[in-house]
Amino acid sequence: MTGNPSNPNSGPQSGADAFMRLDKWLWHARFFKSRSSAGTFTASGNVRINGTRQTRSSARVRPGDMLTFALHGHVRVIEVLSLSVRRGPAVEAQTLYHDHEPPSLKPKSERDRPPAQRAPGAGRPTKRDRRVQDAFIEKGNYQS
Repeated sequence: MTGNPSNPNSGPQSGADAFMRLDKWLWHARFFKSRSSAGTFTASGNVRINGTRQTRSSARVRPGDMLTFALHGHVRVIEVLSLSVRRGPAVEAQTLYHDHEPPSLKPKSERDRPPAQRAPGAGRPTKRDRRVQDAFIEKGNYQS
């Protein structure tokens, strides 16, 4: 489907004036599971385009724009490389952007740390084992 200059919603446009709605692009790039959740996120002012805070989910995104937003405890800095016609598979979605700060793998809090290790085949820990593990962690002997 080709774009009609008189109707910007008729399809993708080519050239320097090509654009896409912010919520739709975030959904196509698979940062959100649904377009409505992307729209809610952008409408609450959580996204910056080229350093400017956006409060509209209909804000225009063009190739070359830098998006900054916090998602799942990580600040994401994304450069828009291209626009898409459809929401395709994850491999296709990753070609739409370049992530300048990929999320770190370091745990952010106590809850995110991996559980204490047990010997294989030791079975489920008893109440006493759990108390010993908790006491060990509370003393600060646990290193990640």
